[in-house]
Amino acid sequence: MMIAYFSWSGHSQAIAEQIQRKVGGDLARIEPIKKYSSEYNICVDEAKRDQANQARPELKKQIENMAQYKVIFLGFPNWWSGVPAPVATFLEQYDFHGKIIAPFVSHGGGGLGRIVSELGRLAPYSTIKEALSIASGGGASLSRSIDAWLKKIGLGKN
Repeated sequence: MMIAYFSWSGHSQAIAEQIQRKVGGDLARIEPIKKYSSEYNICVDEAKRDQANQARPELKKQIENMAQYKVIFLGFPNWWSGVPAPVATFLEQYDFHGKIIAPFVSHGGGGLGRIVSELGRLAPYSTIKEALSIASGGGASLSRSIDAWLKKIGLGKN
């Protein structure tokens, strides 16, 4: 099992770390070689540009032996109602045929947008589980939300 995540503000990373504590598995950060600006408004412009251009930024690390993973928890922020470009790169550079993808998405109020349909397009031969949608990092209810989601999708520890 792998928990792969892309995080700009730290929300997706915190969610990924909680999921790992609950289910185990390997934690893998999806990180572009060229970082996005740490200044929010500039990052928004960069993300919007990348989505408009369908950019596929090069990633810092490659996953060794991706074939060993059957279940991939995949986390990232909702960027312009869609999948961030580094996550699209990740999905396109590996074979997800027959794998289970359990997405978790952090957002500031935008929900899931078109993310689930994009995941289906980017990893067409995988099984996409129901996504966990977490607003503003989840707050005090994050752990309970993750537990309920894991149970609902059948991937929690028994």
